[in-house]
Amino acid sequence: MDIKISVQSTPNPNALKFILNVPVKNEGKITFKNPQACPNIPLAQELFKIVNVSDIHFFENVITVTQTGDGDWDPLIEQIKSVILANIEKHDASFVVEEEKRKADIKNLDPEISKIEEILDRTVRMYLQSDGGDIQVLKLEGTVLTVNYQGACGSCPSSTAGTLKAIENILKEEYNPDLEVVSLNSGMAHDH
Repeated sequence: MDIKISVQSTPNPNALKFILNVPVKNEGKITFKNPQACPNIPLAQELFKIVNVSDIHFFENVITVTQTGDGDWDPLIEQIKSVILANIEKHDASFVVEEEKRKADIKNLDPEISKIEEILDRTVRMYLQSDGGDIQVLKLEGTVLTVNYQGACGSCPSSTAGTLKAIENILKEEYNPDLEVVSLNSGMAHDH
């Protein structure tokens, strides 16, 4: 099979999207922060062996690779492409990791989170995904919703402030006017 890879930039200068003509993840999407998080996925394991690779995000036919900022993209791109080409034929795009099984459980347990997920699916998710990232709803405690940015969004400065505010405004309007949204990535609530 002839595997084609095109490379696209993202709003985050330390993240690039590698777009394939074959799927890398059939359902859902996942971000890995380290090789321990993806023990049964050789493609991700091999990508983490490249120096300066810090995050790997799989979504449909796209692998978004984030680097520490210390690496030069030109040699990195070549290394990433050769690792993808060497591993993609054996890669199982239908893999499911523990985190996704857990997420499905959370959704089933909490109808409020399901409502919030539905609003995010309809409003912001496609924009984040087109930038090589995503947002994960972690928990709702009272009126405080904790989210986690994934993929390119994880270390992008705009995601932590601007996007968070936009997401909060949408959810205030459609879900609960008293809702506060905090991001795990920034580790602090914003000022009112």
